[in-house]
Amino acid sequence: MVSELRKQVNETVTFLRSKTDAEPQIGIILGTGLGALVKDIDIEIEIPYEEIPNFPVSTVEFHAGKLIFGKLGDKSIVAMQGRFHMYEGYTMKQITFPVRVMKFLGVDTLIVSNACGGINSNLKPGSIMLMKDHINLLGDNPLIGENDDTLGPRFPDMSEPYSRDLIGLAEQIAAEENLDVKKGVYAALTGPCLETAAEYKFLRTIGADVVGMSTVPEDIVAVHMGMKVLGLSVITDACVPEDLKPVNIPEIIRIANEAEPRLTLLIRKVVERL
Repeated sequence: MVSELRKQVNETVTFLRSKTDAEPQIGIILGTGLGALVKDIDIEIEIPYEEIPNFPVSTVEFHAGKLIFGKLGDKSIVAMQGRFHMYEGYTMKQITFPVRVMKFLGVDTLIVSNACGGINSNLKPGSIMLMKDHINLLGDNPLIGENDDTLGPRFPDMSEPYSRDLIGLAEQIAAEENLDVKKGVYAALTGPCLETAAEYKFLRTIGADVVGMSTVPEDIVAVHMGMKVLGLSVITDACVPEDLKPVNIPEIIRIANEAEPRLTLLIRKVVERL
């Protein structure tokens, strides 16, 4: 018996196949302030989320809300320009639905970017961090409920949530391009409020280097479906509990935009070598 989720995935894939015959092998999720990579994509077609069956619609003002098919270098890719978050009121299954669709379009490698707060004092605003692991503090998991074995196993292994091979490739490219890139652990909380000094202290104690409100659900589902994942974070504000300042959203967006060319270069070079 086909699950309701699989039926929805099939319906969405059928719709997208009616719009394009692209066979993307690489999926890219572009986060807050990190959408400039689309300028490097030779775009075949852009489809607004609201036109895609079963897709949620992004409500965040910084997110464009389009699914983009095209070429990055000589690679066929599909990119989400804007993602979904728990704080928008979406369920985990809604948030991760596009990743399911990507897999059935042919994607086997997922590149995910995000903006986040730096808890580790070595990670200054504007830094780029490769995600080597994560801590799920969202209080939910996209795999809860009936498991559809055609999508992935009931108990997926998470010993390598972010591909070591892809991390190694990104580090090699960063060295060649003289980009200062760190590695660290990403903690995911629901938001939309930022954390308190006590919460930052707790997160640092349990091993988190940065904190954000996304990425982990998409990663879990990608791993569930056998995809390799590269996660990249741009640190947009300092979250050191001993010296905590009020958050400034325009400043966060400014820092993300300043880091954008470096992150875009790194992602483009990684895609070229896949």
